[in-house]
Amino acid sequence: MKVFGKVSDHILYIYLSGELDEYSAADARKEADLLIEQNLACNRVIFDLSGVKFMDSAGIGFLIGRYKKCKKTSTPVYIQAPDFASDKILSVSGIYTLMPKL
Repeated sequence: MKVFGKVSDHILYIYLSGELDEYSAADARKEADLLIEQNLACNRVIFDLSGVKFMDSAGIGFLIGRYKKCKKTSTPVYIQAPDFASDKILSVSGIYTLMPKL
């Protein structure tokens, strides 16, 4: 799993690529948390999932954990560009009620 961030117009984009599963979620969490902490002045966070090839329940847990972290600073979080399989998992989980899909 690769995680990298970019800030544009006070929006933190966090790009994920690879597999987001129980083996990669811990490292992805550390990297995403660091990006969030380094960019507290941003007024929203967008997780771009266009590079995610596989996601399981650990991926949902990863996203919910980052949502809770951002909620502490009242920063809204969004999900962008999930593939068909990830979108189906995220829809069934109900996560889009917390983190709307763009």
